[in-house]
Amino acid sequence: MNGILCVNKPAGFTSFDVVAKLRGILHTRRLGHGGTLDPMATGVLPVFVEGATKAVDIMPDNTKSYRAGFRLGFTSDTQDVTGEVSECSDMAVSESDILSVLPEFTGKIQQKPPMYSAVQVDGQRLYDLARKGIEVERKSREIEVFSLRLESYQPECREGVLTIECGKGTYIRTIISDIGEKLGCGGIMTSLVRTSSSGFTLSDCYTFDEIQAAADEDRLNELIMPVEKAFISLPELKLGQVQTRMYSNGVKLDLERVYNILPDADTYRVYGFDGEFLGTALADRENGVLRVGKNLR
Repeated sequence: MNGILCVNKPAGFTSFDVVAKLRGILHTRRLGHGGTLDPMATGVLPVFVEGATKAVDIMPDNTKSYRAGFRLGFTSDTQDVTGEVSECSDMAVSESDILSVLPEFTGKIQQKPPMYSAVQVDGQRLYDLARKGIEVERKSREIEVFSLRLESYQPECREGVLTIECGKGTYIRTIISDIGEKLGCGGIMTSLVRTSSSGFTLSDCYTFDEIQAAADEDRLNELIMPVEKAFISLPELKLGQVQTRMYSNGVKLDLERVYNILPDADTYRVYGFDGEFLGTALADRENGVLRVGKNLR
């Protein structure tokens, strides 16, 4: 049992809760998850099983997509409905008002992590400090929002849904809070569904009940995808028999001796002479060598 099991995370579970529950179902402790989700959030959570855990930190595609519900005119200490919510404005906000500010939250932008987050400051998790009523200075970080679209909006109750495609480290509730602040009325997140993560979608996901049923029927392997699927966006590199042995032993390969013509890229997904997926390789053209990136076999 080795690969990626995509879970449709239910509300009320942290990402670590999901891993803990799966340890009981799969009977293994070698699990890791690909991207933290807040307890209130649902949706795509890739879980790496056994040897695939080595791939958690080297995913080539960190793009994520969300559908986020929001309500304007309110603020909360958590920036969503799970916190202490207070009304801050009764001003009317039209759809055109929202559309006018969305471009400011698209592209590469600066975002300050919320206090209720797993970010560490001086060795302490921000959420631990926040629960003690302590607020500390946080440095803004660059994030990238590839697309931000208003899917629906009801001006009478100032509630709507945003669809967001973004890079790693983006806090959706903070985007909504910042949009509310920009509009001058405040805003909180009311729901969050992650619809895709690192190339995996909701159609790839299973519920706990489905996973448990597969375990009971001894067919878990039907649900677990090969780890190479996470690297499908990288160009393919096939090695010969001798090169496969060298790669497996961590030996650098001469770029000129690689059998197939290398496409112009920095990182490749590597297959052995027998077609087995081995891991990743990095092209060092300055020194004319191909280095082992991560051996995942």
